[in-house]
Amino acid sequence: MAPISVAIIGAGPAGLTAAYLLARQGCNVTVLEADATYVGGISRTVVHRGFHFDIGGHRFFSKSQEVEDFWTEILPDDMLERPRSSRIFYRGKFFSYPLKAFEAFLQMGVWESLRCGFSYAKARLFPIRNPRTFEDWVSNQFGSRLFQIFFKTYTEKVWGMSCQEISADWAAQRIKGLSLRSLILSSLTPASRRPSGKAVIKTLINSFRYPRKGPGMMWEECARKFQALGGTLRMGARVSRCTYSPESKNWKVEYQVDADGSYAITADHVISSAPMRELASILSPKLSQKAAAAARALRYRDFLTVALVLPDRGRFPDNWIYIHDEGVKVGRIQNFKTWSPEMVPDPAMTCYGLEYFCFEGDGLWAASDEALIQQAKDELQKLGLAMAEDVTDGCVVRQAKAYPIYDDDYEAHVATLRDEMKRDFPTLHLVGRNGMHKYNNQDHSMMTAMLCARNILAGKELFDLWQVNGDAEYHESGSSSSHEAAKGFRHVPESVS
Repeated sequence: MAPISVAIIGAGPAGLTAAYLLARQGCNVTVLEADATYVGGISRTVVHRGFHFDIGGHRFFSKSQEVEDFWTEILPDDMLERPRSSRIFYRGKFFSYPLKAFEAFLQMGVWESLRCGFSYAKARLFPIRNPRTFEDWVSNQFGSRLFQIFFKTYTEKVWGMSCQEISADWAAQRIKGLSLRSLILSSLTPASRRPSGKAVIKTLINSFRYPRKGPGMMWEECARKFQALGGTLRMGARVSRCTYSPESKNWKVEYQVDADGSYAITADHVISSAPMRELASILSPKLSQKAAAAARALRYRDFLTVALVLPDRGRFPDNWIYIHDEGVKVGRIQNFKTWSPEMVPDPAMTCYGLEYFCFEGDGLWAASDEALIQQAKDELQKLGLAMAEDVTDGCVVRQAKAYPIYDDDYEAHVATLRDEMKRDFPTLHLVGRNGMHKYNNQDHSMMTAMLCARNILAGKELFDLWQVNGDAEYHESGSSSSHEAAKGFRHVPESVS
């Protein structure tokens, strides 16, 4: 009997996880990656003149032991245990994040601390009933004053919309289990004395694992091990059409490689981590007009990183800082050297990554690299983190479709596509962040791929991939009344109707 053949679109965490697991079981697997240089997708490591930098910052921490074991299997000797340190920059001062209540009050001063305290007391005594917006939910948990200081500006930079337009559901998902009370209790209780059996609030973890050379090291090694198992990886391969034959129940996948021309492969299954909007346009037979319109309506938030090389003057020791300052456009600054010293080749230097959230084609996205580097240098100086003339080099990386946007109708659009694809293309499997139009973390994306591989090997749908939750845990359908488990969607900012 011939081995199962699988074509995988995309060599990010989801695509390569599925590829490795299937190849290990003897399947004939081909991975098609549009990028000609890097594997890993948004989890890649970009290298510029010996300096390594992460696209977005990737902590290797998961509540799923299966995911943790996978990382260990791929990189058994190259994972560092790193201290987690992140802070908020507000009005020229640094505040620990997660917030340390007493430190924050001392930094803000007596009058501002009293305002925050009264605001929190008011929220506890007179909470907003049935909070609908991000602002409502966070104000209930922390008080409206702390919301204004520590949540509003950064959130609106990231998503390009007012906190009054973002749903409370997203806040409940992304800040799950976190409140001013939990922060105070965490501040008072040493990590060594916290109950080991109690569920970890991800926001409060104080360490994580990280590959020596950045997250791309994980996926480069995964790709190498996949190919050692007999798998095929084609870089610079842009898929132009996926044709399914109901009669033979197999696929013809056509792709182009700029230097070599056009190619086609056949496969029993197709796994796609490509954006749903793009996949819908290359499927054959064509989707219905309703499904095609649903695909075109899907939207994405993009971002770019400006990496700046400069002497290490120890200005901030954090992995990253959130910039809560309306006077600059930068939203977050990474310090790549604190993720791993090996990210920077010269110990006397460091490399900062200034992250700007934007939409593909807008003013920021379309600006020249030179203009963006100058803007980043100017803003770094304005924030007091370095002098512009200290910067010796710079590099810009644009990341399209970094985050799927959840607007008023996204659920209906995704459901339309999901149902039609499942009916008309029974051996098409959607995995990962953009593949499912779900705001997945790396471990979440990997878990969808792990379960997908099991389904393919079993020859039937043992697992509904849409029931993987934000902690990379699987929930049987109907086992939870939550929005996420019941509908299969993970909460991210959506407009409040």
